[in-house]
Amino acid sequence: MNFTSTIRPIQAQWITAENFRPYGQMIEASEDGALYDAEDAQLQLDQGTPRFYIMRLQSRGRRFSRITRHVKCTQCLGSLGGQEWWLGVAAPTESACPSVEDIVVFRIPGTCFIKLNLGTWHAGPYFDQPSVDFYNLELADTNITDHETCDLLEAYGLTFEIDVADVA
Repeated sequence: MNFTSTIRPIQAQWITAENFRPYGQMIEASEDGALYDAEDAQLQLDQGTPRFYIMRLQSRGRRFSRITRHVKCTQCLGSLGGQEWWLGVAAPTESACPSVEDIVVFRIPGTCFIKLNLGTWHAGPYFDQPSVDFYNLELADTNITDHETCDLLEAYGLTFEIDVADVA
């Protein structure tokens, strides 16, 4: 086991529907009365009781050394109050940890929410504010029965630090 941590900067990129597609969906507002289509969140919540709640997160900062996945359900997240936030992700894998090179970070405006595909690795939400409320849609027991975490510090000796400088 390696517990010596190397801080690795990782550049956050602005989320778009296209660049987020390997991990899930970016969901934006649609006109009232619009019919259900592929742009709507494609949910998989049939393995238990869906739970929609508001979670209050505090003092998250920009560093992470753990990444988690859920394989029984999709998960939707979005900030309340228009707060910008960051999320580290990696595509689903068969292994117990994603490859370090496959981890990316998205900068997410408070005007949309995201839906994570089954098995998508995710770290966050992260933010600079003292506290941010997020809506969360998953299953009632997701954090008990469907919560697999990779400790990046133990597996790779790494802690990621999110760089949010704008990229041209």
